[in-house]
Amino acid sequence: MEQITEAEADAPAPVPEETIAGGEADLAEIKESAPMTDEPGTSIGTPTPEELREQVERTRDGLGQPVEALAGKAAAVARARGRTTAVRQQAVETTALVTGQIQAKARQAAHLVKDRTPDRVRDRAAQASGFLARAVLRAGQATAEKTPDPVLYNAGRAARAARAQRTPLLAAGAALAVFVLVRRGRGRR
Repeated sequence: MEQITEAEADAPAPVPEETIAGGEADLAEIKESAPMTDEPGTSIGTPTPEELREQVERTRDGLGQPVEALAGKAAAVARARGRTTAVRQQAVETTALVTGQIQAKARQAAHLVKDRTPDRVRDRAAQASGFLARAVLRAGQATAEKTPDPVLYNAGRAARAARAQRTPLLAAGAALAVFVLVRRGRGRR
């Protein structure tokens, strides 16, 4: 077992720098101070109990300020997340409401067009639609056979992206259709 000399016993214990908030000046004070006793400080460099209390209070104040700053930042982040969630929820609700309104207007416009269109015209439109669908299918097949592979790959990616974003595309298309129908209806008056 290692024996401690009397000089080593009287030397102050080293204090790790990270535990001292006051900086190098306070560290120097602590390192130079004599061992702590209950007697008031009589020699230079020996802190009195009052000086030690003041030093502890300064250290506490120094540690308390960063903690308060971190708590303030955490509260600001929590408020921002709350606002983001509220705005996101409001956007979802507004989008659902507008989409529902657009779909209702589109259904109403479709029924209006259907009701005003004679049966004979609708039959011809159905025949033309079938003819057009077959023609588009044939043209698509012919184009696919003559199109280079990289172009087909990119077109496939674009189609997958459009399918993934189907709701916004349908909503935009319905809005455009309603806008055109309303403009045409106002132009005839």
